[in-house]
Amino acid sequence: MNALPLILVFAAGLNSCIGNILLKWSRASLPAHAGLSDTFLSPGFAGGLAFYGINVVLFAKALDSMEVSVAYPILAGSGFAMLMVASRYIFGEPFHLHKWIGLAFVLVGIIFLARGN
Repeated sequence: MNALPLILVFAAGLNSCIGNILLKWSRASLPAHAGLSDTFLSPGFAGGLAFYGINVVLFAKALDSMEVSVAYPILAGSGFAMLMVASRYIFGEPFHLHKWIGLAFVLVGIIFLARGN
Protein backbone atom coordinates (compact mmCIF):
# COMPACT_ATOMS: atom_id res chain seq x y z
CA MET A 1 0.00 0.00 0.00
CA ASN A 2 1.25 3.46 -0.92
CA ALA A 3 1.07 5.71 2.15
CA LEU A 4 1.18 8.98 0.19
CA PRO A 5 -2.59 9.23 -0.53
CA LEU A 6 -3.37 8.65 3.13
CA ILE A 7 -0.83 11.28 4.17
CA LEU A 8 -2.41 13.70 1.69
CA VAL A 9 -5.87 13.03 3.14
CA PHE A 10 -4.64 13.70 6.68
CA ALA A 11 -2.84 16.84 5.49
CA ALA A 12 -6.09 17.97 3.85
CA GLY A 13 -7.87 17.31 7.17
CA LEU A 14 -5.29 19.45 8.95
CA ASN A 15 -5.82 22.27 6.45
CA SER A 16 -9.57 22.00 6.96
CA CYS A 17 -9.03 22.24 10.72
CA ILE A 18 -6.82 25.32 10.36
CA GLY A 19 -9.33 26.91 7.97
CA ASN A 20 -12.14 26.39 10.48
CA ILE A 21 -10.06 27.80 13.33
CA LEU A 22 -9.25 30.89 11.25
CA LEU A 23 -12.93 31.37 10.33
CA LYS A 24 -13.95 31.15 13.99
CA TRP A 25 -11.16 33.56 14.93
CA SER A 26 -12.24 35.98 12.19
CA ARG A 27 -15.80 35.98 13.50
CA ALA A 28 -14.76 36.38 17.13
CA SER A 29 -12.45 39.30 16.37
CA LEU A 30 -15.03 41.37 14.45
CA PRO A 31 -16.34 44.52 16.07
CA ALA A 32 -20.12 44.67 16.64
CA HIS A 33 -20.56 47.27 13.89
CA ALA A 34 -18.57 45.33 11.25
CA GLY A 35 -19.84 45.65 7.73
CA LEU A 36 -19.87 43.07 4.98
CA SER A 37 -16.48 44.14 3.63
CA ASP A 38 -14.95 43.94 7.13
CA THR A 39 -16.28 40.41 7.46
CA PHE A 40 -15.01 39.04 4.15
CA LEU A 41 -11.77 40.99 3.88
CA SER A 42 -10.47 40.18 7.36
CA PRO A 43 -7.15 38.31 7.56
CA GLY A 44 -8.77 35.41 9.39
CA PHE A 45 -11.45 34.96 6.75
CA ALA A 46 -8.96 35.22 3.87
CA GLY A 47 -6.61 32.80 5.66
CA GLY A 48 -9.46 30.37 6.22
CA LEU A 49 -10.31 30.42 2.52
CA ALA A 50 -6.65 29.86 1.62
CA PHE A 51 -6.43 26.81 3.88
CA TYR A 52 -9.70 25.44 2.45
CA GLY A 53 -8.21 25.85 -1.03
CA ILE A 54 -5.10 23.90 -0.02
CA ASN A 55 -7.41 21.28 1.47
CA VAL A 56 -9.16 20.81 -1.88
CA VAL A 57 -5.87 20.52 -3.80
CA LEU A 58 -4.44 17.92 -1.40
CA PHE A 59 -7.66 15.93 -1.33
CA ALA A 60 -7.95 15.96 -5.12
CA LYS A 61 -4.40 14.62 -5.42
CA ALA A 62 -5.18 11.85 -2.91
CA LEU A 63 -8.20 10.84 -5.01
CA ASP A 64 -5.85 10.01 -7.90
CA SER A 65 -5.13 6.69 -6.19
CA MET A 66 -7.67 6.36 -3.39
CA GLU A 67 -11.36 5.55 -3.37
CA VAL A 68 -13.52 8.57 -2.55
CA SER A 69 -15.74 6.34 -0.37
CA VAL A 70 -12.71 5.73 1.85
CA ALA A 71 -10.90 9.06 1.47
CA TYR A 72 -13.78 11.38 2.33
CA PRO A 73 -14.77 9.79 5.63
CA ILE A 74 -11.11 9.83 6.68
CA LEU A 75 -10.85 13.50 5.65
CA ALA A 76 -14.01 14.49 7.49
CA GLY A 77 -13.28 12.38 10.56
CA SER A 78 -9.67 13.45 10.93
CA GLY A 79 -10.58 17.09 10.40
CA PHE A 80 -13.32 16.78 13.00
CA ALA A 81 -10.99 15.13 15.52
CA MET A 82 -8.25 17.72 15.05
CA LEU A 83 -10.75 20.57 15.21
CA MET A 84 -12.33 19.30 18.39
CA VAL A 85 -8.98 19.17 20.18
CA ALA A 86 -7.71 22.45 18.71
CA SER A 87 -10.89 24.36 19.58
CA ARG A 88 -10.52 23.23 23.20
CA TYR A 89 -7.03 24.69 23.47
CA ILE A 90 -7.46 27.76 21.25
CA PHE A 91 -10.98 28.89 22.16
CA GLY A 92 -11.51 27.08 25.46
CA GLU A 93 -14.52 25.19 24.11
CA PRO A 94 -15.77 22.45 26.47
CA PHE A 95 -14.66 18.86 26.03
CA HIS A 96 -17.33 16.82 27.81
CA LEU A 97 -17.68 13.04 28.02
CA HIS A 98 -19.99 12.84 25.00
CA LYS A 99 -17.30 14.51 22.88
CA TRP A 100 -14.66 12.03 24.10
CA ILE A 101 -16.97 9.14 23.18
CA GLY A 102 -17.72 10.65 19.77
CA LEU A 103 -14.03 11.25 19.15
CA ALA A 104 -13.25 7.62 20.04
CA PHE A 105 -15.85 6.38 17.54
CA VAL A 106 -14.49 8.67 14.84
CA LEU A 107 -10.92 7.49 15.43
CA VAL A 108 -11.96 3.82 15.37
CA GLY A 109 -13.77 4.45 12.09
CA ILE A 110 -10.72 6.15 10.59
CA ILE A 111 -8.54 3.20 11.63
CA PHE A 112 -10.93 0.72 10.00
CA LEU A 113 -11.13 2.74 6.79
CA ALA A 114 -7.39 3.38 6.58
CA ARG A 115 -6.54 -0.29 7.11
CA GLY A 116 -8.79 -1.33 4.27
CA ASN A 117 -7.01 0.95 1.79
